Amino acid sequence: MEDAPTLADLFQQRCVRTPNGLAYVQYRDGDWRQYTWQQTYDAVARWQAAMRRDGLQAGDRVAIMCSNSWEWVTCDQAALALGLITVPVYTNDRADNIAWILRDSGAAMLMIEGRAQWQMLSELHAELASLKRVLTLETVDTPTENVAVVTDWLRDGDTEFVREPGEPDSLATIVYTSGTTGRPKGVMLSHRNILFNIDAALQVFDVFEHDLMLSFLPLSHALERTVGYYLPMSAGTAIAYNRSIPQLAEDLAAIQPTLMISVPRIFERVYTKIHDKLATESALKRRLFEAAIDTGWRHFLYSQGRAGWQPSLLLRPLLDLLVGRKVRAKLGGRMRFTVCGGAALPPGVAKLFIGLGIPVAQGYGLTETSPVIAANPLGDNEPASVGLALPGVEVRLGQDDELITRSPSVMLGYWNNPEATAQIIDSDGWLHTGDKVAVAGSGHISITGRIKDIIVLSTGEKVPPGDMENAIALDELVDQVLVIGEGRPYLSAIVVPNPEAFARVAAELHLDPANEATCCDENVRSIFMQHVQRQIASFPGYAQVRQLAVVNEAWTPDNGLATPTLKLRRAEILERYHAITEKLYAGH
Repeated sequence: MEDAPTLADLFQQRCVRTPNGLAYVQYRDGDWRQYTWQQTYDAVARWQAAMRRDGLQAGDRVAIMCSNSWEWVTCDQAALALGLITVPVYTNDRADNIAWILRDSGAAMLMIEGRAQWQMLSELHAELASLKRVLTLETVDTPTENVAVVTDWLRDGDTEFVREPGEPDSLATIVYTSGTTGRPKGVMLSHRNILFNIDAALQVFDVFEHDLMLSFLPLSHALERTVGYYLPMSAGTAIAYNRSIPQLAEDLAAIQPTLMISVPRIFERVYTKIHDKLATESALKRRLFEAAIDTGWRHFLYSQGRAGWQPSLLLRPLLDLLVGRKVRAKLGGRMRFTVCGGAALPPGVAKLFIGLGIPVAQGYGLTETSPVIAANPLGDNEPASVGLALPGVEVRLGQDDELITRSPSVMLGYWNNPEATAQIIDSDGWLHTGDKVAVAGSGHISITGRIKDIIVLSTGEKVPPGDMENAIALDELVDQVLVIGEGRPYLSAIVVPNPEAFARVAAELHLDPANEATCCDENVRSIFMQHVQRQIASFPGYAQVRQLAVVNEAWTPDNGLATPTLKLRRAEILERYHAITEKLYAGH
């Protein structure tokens, strides 16, 4: 939005421009509630008055540890307009990480949802006691003196919106990276960082006031924060908040959104469910489904100017009526496009959705770049890539084909950590992403691996495990997988099975899926090995899995084997299963 030097100005101008427009939709007390921009503006004013009564001053940090909600927005906007600095915290993070974030940021206030979080945080006595205020959306057991329920804390009549003077380059938020190693680092993002990223993204994608976005990625995630929250505010687009991931299918049908931000894991799960269902259908239905995808994909390539017209395209309307429209109806039936980021989307998954008439635009970025660096425009969409650099974003290849970038979206630095800042941003302002890439003549960027994650076999061959893991994870038997082999003569894999599929395999072998010994059964291992090898058959000979272990323990943030954004912590997993991995290489 023009003439909005800060995020507080962006919000205020939106509320003045379209006060009666629909702003937010969320499920409360058995019904979907709607909030206009004016209602949101008035609510923010009440939050501001309460924050000022608590003695919060410009520069203080406010931590928000809640699911996506209207209250998340009102707290954030009230803080930003008062010159406070918001610190989003993942609701599924571990208590020790949360304690670190509260201490490192020096948070003065923390907002949580209710009893479950209060119980989880009860061990953080020192951190909670040092806060001026702990807010909760519902009553909690044994509250301390500084705890207040939001409805009691807010007062009626406080409707004067306060806009403290702010500069574009002032600190707006500290976003702690979930990091696959070590303690989270606090990424300092200014108002200019985020607003520049929004403006650049809106030059690539058309987003309108009449659109409706469904939000389900946590607002602690930089992609959802910028593209799924602040960008719609700039465009005047309403946002509906998903109740929970298990209820995503229901909410898609109820809300009928036109836009959605997602991560590959969501698409991969839908992909797997579709193929599981197809396996039970007749051969005719399977062929019809495959024909619909192939024809839809050819139509996509033709519309992109990358393939000529073919007579088979005449069948597309009929196939779309029989197949594509039915699948799109499960997403609400109005989806204009979805943006996918956070990790690489397997080409086969992209082909399925695009072939069925659901445009998926893959993008790429880092929290440290506010976050988007590149994205695929809908009219120049190369699904095997992460797209073109956004307008105003410089990119080039560094040493070892590392992508480095420079733009007004690059962070101010890491909070309280100048050494780490100097390691990632050089003296010329180029941020080193750590991602190994290839850039096509068209400018489309493809991620080929993480420089630190490249596996170097004892034979000297270098293998980026990400593509292999993505391919293996698409198998119906596999829920999670880690490809290993650093310094070893061949690759192996540690696999966490899909619980339902694992139960079927165990039943066929007359084994108990709950028995730990079942994972070690040679017949079980052999079946998983067949599935894994089938998924990676097209990879080079040196990039084949020779040994495999099945472990029946999901890798989650709770057990420290995954980050809050569900990225695997490779080092922790290897340490947990050290004895198992040694057996995979016994005698070599």
